[in-house]
Amino acid sequence: MKYPTRVRGLGLLAGASLLLLLGGCGVRGTAPMPEPEEIQSRLMRVLPKTVSDRAGWAKDIQVAFTELEIEPSYENLCSVLAVTEQESTFQVAPPVPGLAKIARAEIDRRAERLHIPAFLVRAALQLESPSGKTYAERLSAVRTEEQLNDLFSDFIGMVPLGRQLFGTFNPVHTGGPMQVSIDFAEEYAHRYPYEVERSIRDEVFSRRGGMFFGIAHLLDYPAHYERSLYRYADFNAGWYASRNAAFQNAVARLSGRRLALDGDLIRHGTREPGQTEQAVRSLSRKLELDDAGIRRALEQGDSLDFEETELYEKVFALADKAAGKRLPRALVPNIALESPKITRKLTTAWFAERVDERRKRCLARAGQG
Repeated sequence: MKYPTRVRGLGLLAGASLLLLLGGCGVRGTAPMPEPEEIQSRLMRVLPKTVSDRAGWAKDIQVAFTELEIEPSYENLCSVLAVTEQESTFQVAPPVPGLAKIARAEIDRRAERLHIPAFLVRAALQLESPSGKTYAERLSAVRTEEQLNDLFSDFIGMVPLGRQLFGTFNPVHTGGPMQVSIDFAEEYAHRYPYEVERSIRDEVFSRRGGMFFGIAHLLDYPAHYERSLYRYADFNAGWYASRNAAFQNAVARLSGRRLALDGDLIRHGTREPGQTEQAVRSLSRKLELDDAGIRRALEQGDSLDFEETELYEKVFALADKAAGKRLPRALVPNIALESPKITRKLTTAWFAERVDERRKRCLARAGQG
């Protein structure tokens, strides 16, 4: 999911037909979908006046809402606009400071890992690319992830050393105006309403594709959240990260163990228990569940179904009783954002709160602030 680059991808629930909740409003409403013109009219009302081609943005966003059957409430529309403004300030291909340096460092790291001499890398970069410029010239000029994606696609496909360095792995993981994960988009391709001219990866770097997959990642999954803030955190950290962080909080209180409230319930790719699973296992007698049953339940942490498990229900029943009050069912995960593009100490909470501030300003433009 965005799959955010710091977390694992989460399973998709594209076909879910449950009522979705966001800030007290249904994401997939029961009322008939408004006509495209009505949705676009709402968007024109709340899109910032400084955005270029506002009608074009409104059209692409409307298509995504209509195709995904997401209720075009001002809450939902403003959530999309708030994330887009935060991620790119409505630029289809937002520039990334120092991107050329970041990319070259990635090439050098992979070459060193594969024991490829530096002089061979320099020689490969001096070869002429399909654009007529050398790969080194193009690399020094990249300003956006779209440009970098195109460069690496050419490099992998045209240069033998490129295939050795990267194979089918393109180091550009996110793109577009909502900075959505390319892995997520490729898994969601079956819902894409447009004809794919080259690849889903390339579609992510278009406005229509970037918005479609970004909106799907933000809104097209069921969650019992009472505040939009938690979806913004999930957009950054992975689906259900906020719900899972609240579960970790309850487990920590019951077990007396200190846990990272990061939304990761299991260690993916291994059967070895992580800290959260170990803490839950320490409660097995109280929960009347064995290790296998605990694992099966935790493996559902990437879906709404986790809330229906015996484990989830028993943990919160015990934790609520011990606390003498109902504990929160959602918490913003405590995660430090890690990326070569990030030069400051930022967190998922920082991201979610900034987006929420933008949502409130958007709702004010709609007269609903």
